[in-house]
Amino acid sequence: MTLNDATIPTKSAVPAASVPASADQPAAPTPIIDAAELDRRIDAACERIAPLWPLKNFVAVNPFFGLRDLGFQDASDVLARITGTGLYMSRGYYRDQLASGRIGRNDLKAALERCGSHLDADTVEHTLAAPAPEPRLGMAPVSEVLERVEGGLWSSFVAERISLHCAAHFDLGQALVAMPWRQLPLYPSWRKAAGIDHSPALMGLRDFRRAVARLPTEPRGAIALAIERLGIPDAAVERYLHASLMSVGGWAAWTRYLRWQAELVGSRDDSIVDLLAIRLMWDMLLFEEKRSPALAARWQEMLAASMRPPSAKRQASAEIDRILLVAMEIGLQRRVIAGLARVPDRPAARPAVQAAFCIDVRSEVFRRALETVAPGVQTIGFAGFFGIFIEHVPLGSAVARSHVPVIFNPAYRICERVKAGDREGVQAQRRLRLGLFKAWKGFKLSAASCFSFVESAGLMYAPKLVTDSFGWSRPVPDPHSQGLDPETLARTGPTLEAVPPGQCETGHISGHASGHGASGIPEAERLDHAERILRAMAMTAGFAPLVLLAGHGSTTVNNPHATGLDCGACAGQTGEASARVVAALLNDRAVRQGLAERGIAIPEDTWFLAGLHDTTTDILRLFDTDEVPDALAPDLERLRQWLEQAGDLTRMERAALLGIGGRPDRAVEAEVRRRSRDWSHVRQEWALANNAAFIAAPRARTIGLDLGGRAFLHEYVWQQDEGFKILELIMTAPMVVANWINMQYYGSVVDNRRFGSGNKLLHNVVGGAIGVLEGNSGELRVGLPLQSLHDGRRWVHEPLRLSVFIEAPEPAIDAIIERHALVRQLVDNGWLHLLRIDEDAGVHWRLRGGGWERP
Repeated sequence: MTLNDATIPTKSAVPAASVPASADQPAAPTPIIDAAELDRRIDAACERIAPLWPLKNFVAVNPFFGLRDLGFQDASDVLARITGTGLYMSRGYYRDQLASGRIGRNDLKAALERCGSHLDADTVEHTLAAPAPEPRLGMAPVSEVLERVEGGLWSSFVAERISLHCAAHFDLGQALVAMPWRQLPLYPSWRKAAGIDHSPALMGLRDFRRAVARLPTEPRGAIALAIERLGIPDAAVERYLHASLMSVGGWAAWTRYLRWQAELVGSRDDSIVDLLAIRLMWDMLLFEEKRSPALAARWQEMLAASMRPPSAKRQASAEIDRILLVAMEIGLQRRVIAGLARVPDRPAARPAVQAAFCIDVRSEVFRRALETVAPGVQTIGFAGFFGIFIEHVPLGSAVARSHVPVIFNPAYRICERVKAGDREGVQAQRRLRLGLFKAWKGFKLSAASCFSFVESAGLMYAPKLVTDSFGWSRPVPDPHSQGLDPETLARTGPTLEAVPPGQCETGHISGHASGHGASGIPEAERLDHAERILRAMAMTAGFAPLVLLAGHGSTTVNNPHATGLDCGACAGQTGEASARVVAALLNDRAVRQGLAERGIAIPEDTWFLAGLHDTTTDILRLFDTDEVPDALAPDLERLRQWLEQAGDLTRMERAALLGIGGRPDRAVEAEVRRRSRDWSHVRQEWALANNAAFIAAPRARTIGLDLGGRAFLHEYVWQQDEGFKILELIMTAPMVVANWINMQYYGSVVDNRRFGSGNKLLHNVVGGAIGVLEGNSGELRVGLPLQSLHDGRRWVHEPLRLSVFIEAPEPAIDAIIERHALVRQLVDNGWLHLLRIDEDAGVHWRLRGGGWERP
């Protein structure tokens, strides 16, 4: 039988069960599952895949989001059956933690009790000294099984062919010549391309192109055919589909993102189903062409083994791993609990400055430094988009950038304008400069000029090459200021007002268009937003003369994942636009008058000021200082000095991890500035590495606690939260986003090959801004590079599940968990730990399924 003998079913059908196969034939199908049941299983497998956002807004995603309905251990078992690897670190890692004292004896005993284990600490330590059971082959694709039978590089070949097609099909502008079938869905375009692809023939698949022409024209019919031909048992169908998507995990995640984006606007995208069909067609065609008794036997053996429940030996091994992970998490929780302080009953004096920062773990270090150099400053933690749902159009840009968490849509379009002078002339000039830069770049990359240009002009670039290589200059223009001189840049900023269409045009929207055709925030809607934001920040009284709203961003070059260092709450953009918009909103006189009528009286001498914390250099830049009232000039100057001193302290604390500790302040500052411009440096900053806790409580509860840049700090005073609406918002948005960040780091450490992006030195951007390949071909990579997690000697990030501490009454927390399925899944299935803080600083741990107890 050849590939051309494959029959095509007239409707979607899969075998409900299989009889034993002969040595060289796949199992024969028996009863047929109808098309509706097949569709359900296909969609269920697709839902198991977490989305991958493009590089232009590379936000953190929980790679196990599709498994959240399973318990943490059950999800680990599922992944172990599919990939051969679960959700725990190696035994060697845990041995090192025990040897170093990171896992203490008391923590180990507490973990045994919390896990309900009948083992004792001595048994765990003794078992840990022995190697863990070797992982077995999971539910592997035909290409991997074929390699084990006859050798070769079939897995990498198939991955490369699929990846090349997806890169061409989904290209966002990188390709100089577009693929001719991009207007077709993914599966039909693959059939067109595969029909003229000679690469399989060079690998020995001589009938490949003719067989492709005979395949079903619809992807779901193709999936049904593959399941039938490969003899997939009924009980294994959904798992096999899931495993097939994971074998092309990066592109599966990208197509899941396309479906996610479509669902946000009530539409649907089936590219992930098309990708699944392509992957299964490769399996089926390989099996038919290379079929042999050995391959058929090994294939059936793999299917049977992947469906067996874990053996007693593996269950015992998983119990040891679970205990050790929990012991490390208890160690962290114990240190946080020990540092919690009682909140003083007496009212605090009016602060000299209030500074609201993003809840990002990097802000914790800067906040602590600022409170050290200026005890009269009160710091506050809040989501970095500051509660305003906008998309931002930079001056002269044709693209609006979403500045809200990716689980939401923007409500308003905010445009930039120049405060004074020839506004239209400045905008036209910037558009011209940006257009010339783009045209020049296109000329240098074009096929006609790439060699001749280097030959004729190469020596002219020698000085710049030297200065760029030593970090003395920036290799590429800063996209935020490109085309603007410093004086004009200082006069440019977002406006709440509507901007004429000719001055704020967008060819397309990055993200989703706002619900308003015009730009700006209507005056009638401003008061409600201002009240909501202030109450969510627990700022309803006691305002300081200066209130700083500090967003955050980063400064790096030659870094495809640069937006991953910016604000996740702003969809991978900096927090500048959000901070400036909210500051303008709260300085609006009409808004303040309305707030006073609603019980929030902002003093006449209070001014809101926007800033941006550069997490790479720890320099905090202030905006619109020319608008600050003259009476506050001394306060502003004092704030500048405090911010400079806090930056020095923050840099010195981070210097040790960056390998530049022990140097003078100015030398450290010069070095971090140089690194931010150095195109060859792989670790300009550690970003959110080592994040482990989320605390929603008054700052007074943690003000004396050094959290080492490991905690997301969200201001929350439950006594001011009528109906616990703010608590509900915190638990359904910031807490979920923090879990996504935490799990992205966790997955990137535990299994970097599948859930990380490998070696940053080998990255090549694919599809313009879709993602990266590790090398010049192969699979699209997801997650974080090794250099963001490991310093070359040890893991900098500890893979721990997020420990969430919330100061609120027990009934309120339980009610929110009960109302929201996503929150309930995260808590009850062990994807995070939830701990409740009492008013006396006592802590209770929430049990799986309900109930609380002292940890």
